[in-house]
Amino acid sequence: MRVVIGLSGGVDSSVAASLLKEQGHEVIGLFMRNWHDTTGTLEGDCPWYDDQVFAELVAKRLDIEFHYVDLSAEYRKRVVEYMFAEYEAGRTPNPDVLCNREIKFDVFLKEALKLGAERVATGHYCRREEYVDNEGVTHYRLLAGSDGNKDQSYFLCQLTQEQLKYAMFPIGDITKPEVRRIAEEQKLATAKRKDSQGICFVGKVDLPVFLQQQLKAKEGNIHEILPHSPRFVRDIADDDHIGHEVPYRLTVRDGKKIGTHQGAHFYTIGQRKGLGIGGRKESLFIIGTDVNENVIYVGEGDAHPGLYRKALRIRNEEIHWVDNKDSMSVGERRRYDVRIRYRQPLQKATLIMEEVHLYILFDEPQRGIAAGQFAAWYSGDIVVGSGVIER
Repeated sequence: MRVVIGLSGGVDSSVAASLLKEQGHEVIGLFMRNWHDTTGTLEGDCPWYDDQVFAELVAKRLDIEFHYVDLSAEYRKRVVEYMFAEYEAGRTPNPDVLCNREIKFDVFLKEALKLGAERVATGHYCRREEYVDNEGVTHYRLLAGSDGNKDQSYFLCQLTQEQLKYAMFPIGDITKPEVRRIAEEQKLATAKRKDSQGICFVGKVDLPVFLQQQLKAKEGNIHEILPHSPRFVRDIADDDHIGHEVPYRLTVRDGKKIGTHQGAHFYTIGQRKGLGIGGRKESLFIIGTDVNENVIYVGEGDAHPGLYRKALRIRNEEIHWVDNKDSMSVGERRRYDVRIRYRQPLQKATLIMEEVHLYILFDEPQRGIAAGQFAAWYSGDIVVGSGVIER
């Protein structure tokens, strides 16, 4: 089978390519450059040219065909511009989820098909299954990776049946230490290379500096809200999903000014770094932002009640089902395991479908629910669906 693999210059895609070749596939390496601007990028964090050099070294070592494609225009339009717009509106997007949906398994997939690919592989820690139903229709499942410490299925939670049809995840059944071991055995140049961090294909960035390419800095006030504030007192039944979903309505009158910031749109719920305020027994956490008034609200300690809510909601048009056969009807309730960020342990929850919104009511209060992030729900290891959190 002719398989095009996205060679990123990292150890995971390198080992994935090695395994594919070992299995007898005709493997073609394709490196994509998605970003040119280094504004806000922290120096030394795997710049794209180093990535390409390592990708080429791996292709040469494995004796596979190697190609390069520049997708930076599409990446800026479909990922970065969306990211700027979301931050400006006071939401917190996840560019890695978007990158997989819009770039790796869309634009990149189309480039791979031009090379005659029958399948497209990546170095993600997740798995794929397929089965045929009673009517002869093939369905594709996305499953969590076998390595619970590296499972990346959350980042792929927006993939469609058509995208999964072509997908291969060669390292989904093995652990990271095993990947490193194989890379060393095969003498791959990436064997000891550090994993990339930060924004997908941009790298580790100083986020406010990066965002200031389009979003202006504007001084505003930081207000501290004490944990015993009446704002956090609610008399809500445990099963009242609408009552638990409503965010705390904070105002400057609820606390006191303790500092200033350079723009509320640069911050997100649950964040504790970048405030520049010290001298506290416990860290300060952001518990609310108001981009219209340019105010951020903080509370001391990770047990602050302002950090926690039991429910969230997603607009129905923002819901994505990996397989539409699993979609819910209005009035239906289902139990799933849910996560609202990468590497968060799965949380028990009830999904409630209503006419305008899907509500997720957790068994336990969740820390740092942020608008713009993705919630993904699972049935066992299977990723069933996901959606953008409205609030």
